[in-house]
Amino acid sequence: MTAKPRLLLVEDTRSILNLYHEFLKKLDIELIDAVTGARALDALRETIPDVVLLDLELPDINGLEILRTIRTRNLPCAVIVVTAHGSVKVAVEAMREGAYDFIVKPFAPDRLLITVRNALERRRLETLAAANDITKSGRFCGLIGASLPMRAVYNVIENTAASRATVFITGESGTGKELCAQAIHQLSPRRDGPLIAVNCGAIPKDLMESEMFGHVRGAFTGAVGSRIGAIAQARGGTLFLDEIGELDTALQVKLLRVIQSGEFQKVGGSETERADVRYLCATNRDPWQEVQAGRFREDLYYRLHVVPCAMPPLRERGDDILLLARHFLAVYAEEEGKSLRDFDDGAVHALRAYPWPGNIRELQNVLRNVVLFNQGDIVTEAMLSRLDPGTAPRVATLAPAAPPLHAARAAPGGAAIKPLWLIEKDAIEAALAQCGGNVPRAAALLEINPSTIYRRKAEWEKDRLPTSA
Repeated sequence: MTAKPRLLLVEDTRSILNLYHEFLKKLDIELIDAVTGARALDALRETIPDVVLLDLELPDINGLEILRTIRTRNLPCAVIVVTAHGSVKVAVEAMREGAYDFIVKPFAPDRLLITVRNALERRRLETLAAANDITKSGRFCGLIGASLPMRAVYNVIENTAASRATVFITGESGTGKELCAQAIHQLSPRRDGPLIAVNCGAIPKDLMESEMFGHVRGAFTGAVGSRIGAIAQARGGTLFLDEIGELDTALQVKLLRVIQSGEFQKVGGSETERADVRYLCATNRDPWQEVQAGRFREDLYYRLHVVPCAMPPLRERGDDILLLARHFLAVYAEEEGKSLRDFDDGAVHALRAYPWPGNIRELQNVLRNVVLFNQGDIVTEAMLSRLDPGTAPRVATLAPAAPPLHAARAAPGGAAIKPLWLIEKDAIEAALAQCGGNVPRAAALLEINPSTIYRRKAEWEKDRLPTSA
């Protein structure tokens, strides 16, 4: 439940609605009115109330249809059915469809207050039970972890899923930002609609506008047919803009216009379309620093940064490392037909001691290699020999930092050997030179995320040693 519970009042008589407001003003709750069945269904698509006070006799549809919709969509609402046509048959049918309680008009104010309070208490206990399940299983809507930092993430997801507020997810690469977006969508009233993800850093700048808004035939060279963009594909659902910081400034202006007006046009088109989407976005950078650096528009920042959600790095999640490691070990062992099933004490110590600069993605890679190249039932510390905390890259606020610059060293045999970071630097600079400085195109050639190039360039400048006089 949210800090202030929501109660949806479905009643077609305004005078009775006013009475409900008068009776319920003693409770610290948010009241949402619906005078028709259609408006009630719209409200359930926009938010998930904690309690629904439902009149069965509505001017457009029978209230039982709304009750069936709530049950079919498995919405966590306690429904109190209110009708002036009470009978055992109606009561039994309402209970069969999932109603929490049944009261008949006319009723005393105290009867309504007690019933609503009981329904709210039931929702509170259900929420506590769900929290205890998370503690025991360490799982929540596809996310794995029971640590306090992850419990804070789950709290944000639960409290924002029912609304249309934009959630801005931040965190280092590999922390599970896309899984967080999927969880918000799954718990939202838009769960039956599509979840469309767009990686703003993986699509070339000259194609991004078409990817977002779509285009009509002949809009530009090569546009041999019309294309439906991501905004139209996400209609009725959720649009997830991953690596939003990579979005070109000119396109940021157009996205802001769409968010403000709720309308857009295809590239080369003249027809205005509605953008019925809920926006989620993510970045592995500090968004406010990007605004201050002039790479991200301040007005778009305030439009998108409504609810911040910070995904914690793996090194700050305590025993979640072991939960995740055991999960991935079981998955990969089953895939490869191996019998590896757990870790010995040395392996557990190695997993906990390593700083995991690549976060969950690095953990996955390590365990897949362990499963591929080892036999037996137990993972030993020797199998995890690559996890040497002393050799792990330094970790910055949101991403792994590059090592300081220094000269190539000579091997024992006398041959000069370049450090690995310098080989990486040469490869990135060569790709950028070949692509005329186009970061997304260079990243595509190198098969890495464009944000990696931006981070590396910033780290090289930061760590550059001053030249001697």
